[in-house]
Amino acid sequence: MNHIYLLLLLSVMGFTAIGVSSCSFLDVVPDEIDTEEDAFSDYTAVRNYLYSCYSYLPESRSGSSSLDLMTGDEVVTAFEHETFASFPKGNYSSSNTVISYWNTFFNGLRQCYLFMENVDGVVDEEFTEDVKADYKAQVKFLIAYYHYMLIRCYGPVIIIDGVQDVETPAEDYKARTPLDDCVDFVCNLLDEAAAGLPAVRSDSQEFGLATSLTAKAVKAKMLLYAASPLFNYGGGNPSQEMQQYYAALQNNDGTPLMPTAYDANKWEECKTAMKDAIDSAEAAGFSLYAVDDHTEDSNTSPEDPYQHRLRWNLMDYQSGGGGGGNCEVILPDSRSEGYYGIQNKSMPYCSGCAWNGIAPTWTMLNRFYTKNGLPWDEDPETKDLDPLEIVTVDSEHENEAAVGEQTILFNLDREPRFYAWVAFQGGYYEVTSASSLGAYADDETYDSEKRRLICDFVLGGNTSRGTTSSTRTNNYSPTGYLNKKGVSPDMSMTTSLQTPFFYPWSVIRLADLYLGYAEACVETNDLTTAKTYLNMVRERAGIPDVDTSWSGVATLTQDKLREIVRQERMIELYLENQNFWDMRRWLLAEDYFNVKAQGMNINASTLQEFATLTEVDFERKFTSPTNYLLPIPNSDLNTNENLVNNPGY
Repeated sequence: MNHIYLLLLLSVMGFTAIGVSSCSFLDVVPDEIDTEEDAFSDYTAVRNYLYSCYSYLPESRSGSSSLDLMTGDEVVTAFEHETFASFPKGNYSSSNTVISYWNTFFNGLRQCYLFMENVDGVVDEEFTEDVKADYKAQVKFLIAYYHYMLIRCYGPVIIIDGVQDVETPAEDYKARTPLDDCVDFVCNLLDEAAAGLPAVRSDSQEFGLATSLTAKAVKAKMLLYAASPLFNYGGGNPSQEMQQYYAALQNNDGTPLMPTAYDANKWEECKTAMKDAIDSAEAAGFSLYAVDDHTEDSNTSPEDPYQHRLRWNLMDYQSGGGGGGNCEVILPDSRSEGYYGIQNKSMPYCSGCAWNGIAPTWTMLNRFYTKNGLPWDEDPETKDLDPLEIVTVDSEHENEAAVGEQTILFNLDREPRFYAWVAFQGGYYEVTSASSLGAYADDETYDSEKRRLICDFVLGGNTSRGTTSSTRTNNYSPTGYLNKKGVSPDMSMTTSLQTPFFYPWSVIRLADLYLGYAEACVETNDLTTAKTYLNMVRERAGIPDVDTSWSGVATLTQDKLREIVRQERMIELYLENQNFWDMRRWLLAEDYFNVKAQGMNINASTLQEFATLTEVDFERKFTSPTNYLLPIPNSDLNTNENLVNNPGY
């Protein structure tokens, strides 16, 4: 890099209706400047340069280009033509990485180190020593965080510990660093950053900037990855294929890059870090979101209190969390969502404004529990029933679906998260149709008082792919279900394209840490504590505690609790950028990402035909063990002769 790039602030966009502003430090545009002196000339310049260091963070909820939002097995979409869809299809390589963080994050690291080299020379009375110390700590956090995200993608990476001399001879370019050393580097730097950062930021203009709490949370997550089977020698029992994979991952000089033996102590380290992050979060006032009356100036549906709190969990930014944040979200991304993000793509079809296209898979739907907090196929009340049996909704199930409508048995008597986050045949989609030119004004099922419509996925229905004579090739649900998670029931929808309801996206929240801690407790055989933190999440979800649910069904051994904690995590963190990584770190991706999705028969003109389990004809490919780590771009391999690629690419 021959120039320093300064990313100037855009004007702050106000969102006073929900009590938080779109965070200006991430709303930036690039502007090349001439000299380092200009970049660090005064307090305003250095503040803007600090914000530029954040600009390399990925936009996790970007509908078309997010690496990890819709690329696992949770959903299948009508948008297989978009960039992200190359990943579930397995259509990426070193010569065509499609979405690659390799160069992005290394450029971000250079920006951070240039800041550290120059910040001490800034002379401005507004730029006090306390402010300078805070800025330095923030940049330390970012250096660690960029390395953490690189490790999550590529495993062992090149450690960047300063500004690299652009005149360095090619033969002296850095090689990759062994994984354990990479993890130590990240954790040590996060400890340093945490020591210089505040626990929370009360100023709304600083909402989303690094805190000691975010540093501790990222450290806990780093150690969770390090302890997990992918990075911890196959969990102590690697297949022969994985043993060969680990052995092949070494530098040109023969230095092993991956651990060659299982280390149980890594789970102890993870457990300690998780508990430290949790204790710090709770001391700072964070808690699981449990607001039942989020109704002021908003849609009161769903009416069930558990469903209501779960539907608003990610979106309610009036309830605590210093600086106008959310009482549960520890690390937010405060950039606005685009027109083609998750909300507009999930809502029931309306030409030109809502695209009906993000559909939970049958695999994901089966992860959700019954009302008894058990998997459908293990619950004594349901395991012997036909899930596809057509039934009529009665008054006993009025909080689950529309009374008098027909649906399949599988959709009834499920847990509150199912109803809060999934729309199904005969069920409700909570959505606001505008009073003028309302998107759903002509839908006879739309209830303007309760602001919800009744979903019909059979051809000709309001959430179907069209009519028997004209079906859409895009903008339809491939499985006969629709996503509701992260979609605001409050957004006033008209027949024209609407800017999505604004709320910061959750990158790490407290439930993530609770379940990470429970997982570490299971792996260290502290089963009592594991159940305690597992039950906190279950209680908020409105299902029985784990002992009550499983009493008389199965013995809660370490193996069984491991299975339960993983399933709880897949449910609670559904469509929150976790599945793509969790399945990899558990070494389960080859089982779940290498099969086509299933759903209902969306080409059916009758409910009887619709209620048939059908394969979605979209390619799904995961090559094991190659795809457990992502490919390093060929351009970098050709430039740096000391750099080796991940095996298989």
